[in-house]
Parts: sequence; C-alpha cells; structure tokens
Amino acid sequence: MKVAFATEDMKHVDAHFGWAKHFAIYEVGPDGHNFVEAIQFDGDLKEDGSEDKLLPKIDAIRDCAIIYVAAIGGSAAAKVVNARIHPVKVVQPEPILELLDRLQKVLQGTPPPWLRKALMKGQAPATNFDDEEEVAHV
Repeated sequence: MKVAFATEDMKHVDAHFGWAKHFAIYEVGPDGHNFVEAIQFDGDLKEDGSEDKLLPKIDAIRDCAIIYVAAIGGSAAAKVVNARIHPVKVVQPEPILELLDRLQKVLQGTPPPWLRKALMKGQAPATNFDDEEEVAHV
C-alpha cells in the first residue's frame, strides 16, 4: 500500500497537512518499503481558510491509504477521510524511516481494524453473489 508523509525536510513527519511543502510517498508492505516519489507544493501554504490549497494535496495522495501528519485541521481531515485516506497524527516530529519500520512490523502480524480497512483501499469488496443467492433461496 502507498503511504504519504507530510514533511518539510523529507526525513521527518514535521508538517501540518495544509502547510506542508512536501509529501514523501512510500510503498510499504510486510516485506519492506520503497520510496516512490516526492511531491512538492508551492505558494502561500499557510493561508488559513483557503480550501483551494487542499484539493491539489488530496489529489496528489488519492492512491495512498494513509497520510502521516504533524497536524491537520477539521475540514482537511474530513476531506482526506472522504477520499478514503486515513490521517495519522504524530505527537512530535518523527523520522519517516522509523514510522515505516513500525508500520512494516504491524503488517507482519495482525493489523488493527483501521489498518485492515486502509489495506483494502483500491480493492473490490470480497462479495460472492452466488453464495448470497443460495442463501436467499433456502
């Protein structure tokens, strides 16, 4: 799955979602993680109340299942969740590689329900209509 990190220095999760100058995108799974791309944003990112700055950011991470942030406003969080991206807030700046290692270890075991749901992003629901039909006729 793809995971995004809001960052100023490309090494730590240290940026507010709306104010972030960069998103670092990684692919992560139980066997490891790989850097995919860095996305850069320009302009006056600290302009509060500007919903226009959120749309390009959400579009940039639309295929990610999780976004790690230092902070995120209520409106932005609602838009991120609506795009089926799970926001995770870190309490203090944390190294991206440490977060990736922790996430990888969780994926090797039994992930919590929110993470299992995030892992399903982009996959069709596992529905077997034949079974449902048989049950309906019983």
